[in-house]
Amino acid sequence: MTALPLERTPVTRTHPAPPTSDVRRARIAVAALFLTNGALFANIIPRYPGIKIDLALDNAAYGLAIAAFPAGAIVAGLAAGAVIRRLGSGRAAVAGTVLTALGTVLIGFAPTLPLFVGALLVSGGMDAITDVAQNTHGLRVQRRFGRSIINSFHAIWSIGAVLGGGMAAGAIALGIPRAVHLSISAAIFSVAALIALRFCLPGKDEEAVLATDRSEQEAPTPLRRRLTPRLTMTVVALVVIAIAGTLVEDAGSTWGAVYLGTELGAPAAIAASGFVALVGAQFIGRLLGDRLVDRFGQRTVARAGGLIAALGMGAALIAPTVPGTIAGFAAAGFGVATLVPAAMHEADELPGLRAGTGVTVVSWLMRLGFLLSPPIVGSIADAVSLRAGLLVVPLAGLLAFLLAGVLSGAPRRSLPSNDTPPAAPVA
Repeated sequence: MTALPLERTPVTRTHPAPPTSDVRRARIAVAALFLTNGALFANIIPRYPGIKIDLALDNAAYGLAIAAFPAGAIVAGLAAGAVIRRLGSGRAAVAGTVLTALGTVLIGFAPTLPLFVGALLVSGGMDAITDVAQNTHGLRVQRRFGRSIINSFHAIWSIGAVLGGGMAAGAIALGIPRAVHLSISAAIFSVAALIALRFCLPGKDEEAVLATDRSEQEAPTPLRRRLTPRLTMTVVALVVIAIAGTLVEDAGSTWGAVYLGTELGAPAAIAASGFVALVGAQFIGRLLGDRLVDRFGQRTVARAGGLIAALGMGAALIAPTVPGTIAGFAAAGFGVATLVPAAMHEADELPGLRAGTGVTVVSWLMRLGFLLSPPIVGSIADAVSLRAGLLVVPLAGLLAFLLAGVLSGAPRRSLPSNDTPPAAPVA
């Protein structure tokens, strides 16, 4: 199924005034929130193989256990709008960060499978609220900035993931116990998030789907009555594109170290390099992403990235070696770097929906990729091999290539420097 991009009424957009100092500080604050979010999650990843061994889990059981993180995210994601409405996106992102950090501490101390699963549920739920809130605040800052900066925020997330993965690899090499290591990580990044809160944009998020003021003034019709068949197909395509990006991230985080360590015989410190390579290359792709999108359009960038991910990881699986597999994960990370930001940005500008509605829907549904991927790959690994299970990575790249037509083909233009984007009716 290929969804065609919706036609939009042309809108004349003026060049905004340079961003004020408070907007620049808010950009740094949002970047800090993305960094802490990536670092907290990545500190857990290299610990997974050790947890798998300590709890005596086979691949299927391990995959089901890891799925508790996205399961918690899907459940709590429904509450993200209400939390943002009450606290504001900046405060909601920081509160979610602190509670996610506490969840990672519980993971470090969990001695049994039920407690491990429970800790993952808590962490995943709080991470979902953080994710929606920080992207909502980031898009608000982007509108005030007047040009595309959303990829740069996701690039900072990748920096945080590399930082967290490196911290975990170092802790493993030094023999630091999981509980101690994850407690230190939680304390550091919770403090960083609390400091960032001081510089977030104040007030209500007027562009958020559940912002109180807008809800009261507009009293819009229910979402289900505004979803035409064409718009529904577009939303579905954007969700699949976002899921393609999350499938690749999950393959690296959940299975990269396990695959390199068990099937290819890499030492524990080297096995962690697969995930680090993926998020490191993803960072480079996102660092370049805004400039590439402004020049070539999101559609071309996504198609090229999908091919890079499919061919790079496909070659690594055809001829498996430790260096080749690490390079394959890097190619996959680079290829899908802009997919999630692209889907969120496109969803945020869908005509006929209240601002923020598209982001909420795509952000929530894309977590199905995190939920379904671990048990699917684990089951394939037990039935065939983990190498066969990792075919989901090149498959995700092909899906992104095929569905990229739903994304904008034109370079992005500047938005006015206010919080609210111009309205555009459904064609």
